[in-house]
Amino acid sequence: MGAANVLGDAFYQARRDDLAHRVKRSRFEHSLGVSETAARMARVYGQDERLARLAGLLHDWDKGYDDEGIRARAVELGIADQLASYLDMPHLLHGPTAAAALAREFPELPAPLLQAIRLHTTGAVGMSPLDLIVYVADVIEPGRYCAGVDKLRDMVGKVELEELFVATLVYVVGNLIERRKLIHPDTVTVWNYYVARARERAAANDAKGSK
Repeated sequence: MGAANVLGDAFYQARRDDLAHRVKRSRFEHSLGVSETAARMARVYGQDERLARLAGLLHDWDKGYDDEGIRARAVELGIADQLASYLDMPHLLHGPTAAAALAREFPELPAPLLQAIRLHTTGAVGMSPLDLIVYVADVIEPGRYCAGVDKLRDMVGKVELEELFVATLVYVVGNLIERRKLIHPDTVTVWNYYVARARERAAANDAKGSK
């Protein structure tokens, strides 16, 4: 099966049926919501809609594992070297394990799709537009009823994709801090990167204004 076929309706429907048996009903519905939201965002921001909808569908492919199960899954998939940074946060491992498992089972899946799935739990510096879309869609899909999410939803199409991602990152990190939760080192790196960029831009604007 070629790359074009994995982005078609038949492959999507088959993986949708698989997912329904892999995760609990609420997680399945969440994945459908992320898929639909990612596809809509792709249209708005000029990205591949089919790639985004499939990445959204598959992003929680391994979410059905408990902590011990996901650790064992990482070992079985040969990505145990990533365990150290996830030691106290194994619930975040489902991104890397899903990407590795899907690459093994469906080697024709495009690398950008697998990367978006791998990064959706922590983020990274230098994320692609697809990575940003899946990360944001995971937070703003219609099934999320958390306070503050509506503001992010309203930003779609009104601001640049990177600005929307940064606003989503602020929301996610703020929520983790408020709930006294651990923050993955990769997420901290992303946070520091965008804070530094904002300061640099502010300094540049100040310099222009003083001329």
